Amino acid sequence: MDNGIFIGGGGADYVEKQFLDLKYANRHGLIAGATGTGKTVTLQILAEGFSAAGVPVFLSDVKGDLSGLAEPGSVDVNLHDAFTERAARIGFTDFSYDAFPAVFWDLFGKQGHPVRTTVAEMGPLLISRLLDLTEAQEGILNIAFRLADEQGLPILDLKDLQALLVWTGENRADLSLRYGNISVASIGAIQRRLLVLENQGGTQIFGEPALDLADMMRVGKDGRGQINILAADTLMGAPRLYATFLLWLLSELFEELPEVGDPDKPKLVFFFDEAHLLFDDAPKALVDKVEQVARLIRSKGVGVYFISQNPDDIPEDILGQLGNRVQHALRAFTARDKKALRMAAETYRPNPDFDTESTIREVGVGEAVTSMLMKKGVPGIVQRTLIRPPSSKLGPITNAARSKHVAASDLGTKYADAVDRDSASEMLQRRAEAAARAAEDAEHREEEQSAAEREFSAARRYSGTRVSRSSSKSRKGTLDFDDSSLGGAIANVLVKEIKGTTGRRIVRGILGGLFKAR
Repeated sequence: MDNGIFIGGGGADYVEKQFLDLKYANRHGLIAGATGTGKTVTLQILAEGFSAAGVPVFLSDVKGDLSGLAEPGSVDVNLHDAFTERAARIGFTDFSYDAFPAVFWDLFGKQGHPVRTTVAEMGPLLISRLLDLTEAQEGILNIAFRLADEQGLPILDLKDLQALLVWTGENRADLSLRYGNISVASIGAIQRRLLVLENQGGTQIFGEPALDLADMMRVGKDGRGQINILAADTLMGAPRLYATFLLWLLSELFEELPEVGDPDKPKLVFFFDEAHLLFDDAPKALVDKVEQVARLIRSKGVGVYFISQNPDDIPEDILGQLGNRVQHALRAFTARDKKALRMAAETYRPNPDFDTESTIREVGVGEAVTSMLMKKGVPGIVQRTLIRPPSSKLGPITNAARSKHVAASDLGTKYADAVDRDSASEMLQRRAEAAARAAEDAEHREEEQSAAEREFSAARRYSGTRVSRSSSKSRKGTLDFDDSSLGGAIANVLVKEIKGTTGRRIVRGILGGLFKAR
């Protein structure tokens, strides 16, 4: 097949060549099977086939075995004779050993180029999933992200998010009127989760320079696609971080890549190993997002292949979109296992030559039940297939060889050193310092006021402007009292009474008595 990837031999005596049509490779796929049945080798030969066809590949190396893609296989290995015999049996006449253009990545920067993203790019939904927040805590995180947009505060790394949450808590009284209740306890819970993430290496994951997707979608001068290998053996110690990062990467591809319809071959193929981690205890909103990305990213020219032990690990709505399938052996010891096996068999187009359910249980290591999309996207009849041997090295390469590949990559200088540019943490710090200086200046001005002015400022009951002298002159021969005090008010009443008839009688009586006494 000119526009396909050779997978192995099927049919009677395994002589019927089985291909994955590149035209339908962006219709997604599934590689499933119990531990030790050959899923990793299947992933390896598919990566080789896509690379040889000029399609870049991204895959996560959970066990370290896939690093062998960077080096050719050898005639000196124990499996050489078995490989050549299998190649001859399935008609793989041009089988040879070869290395492929591999680039190593690592979220922690130890086994490959550092992979970074910003907190803002990951967004509140995925951050909430990463931190396992409650609904109330997720609401506060959404408020913080909204405030960052309104205030022009870039959230690039964890310290930016931590500083923003502190600022939100300090101003919660005013913010609650607009956004709803902001609990100090919820903010404290988020901060504790961020501290745990920081202890797990989160400070290395969030920051700049952020990953440029174009650096993962390169095609070499020889026409082969770049194979991006993410070191995930250490990352699997934080499974929620692993799943969240890969989902973010899928979301970024979906948002940034243009629509291409149905190309002759994919622009990128994405392998999601240990796919069950993405859906374990995931909220419905997150599962809906994965389903949306899986359904729509096909038109961006991206194929997504999930690798898991059991098809039952994948939600039914997503499983129904996986057209290309490689099913290795499933073990059915429990009632649940038997039900999952039966359901897996029912998803394949039947082959009259064998019973699919029995075959899935019986296939040996290196064998699989396969079904690939054919013309017009119709699922092919299920076939019992002997998977072809890999051309690259089977198993991991040495640490020294990995370091050599990383050092030789032209991406080293771009991502090696982290950049800490001006962002929310620094901006909020400057705001706090400016507010502190303003308060200190106000305190100094108050101290410089005279004692009389301080007494006046402390005792005044109104906010009128104080003047040094009266702006109006008292009429000659009249008393002028301050009406603002109680004494002044009583004095004015007395003056009015004296001016009146009763007052004049009292004065005349007093004066008359004085003169009589004389």
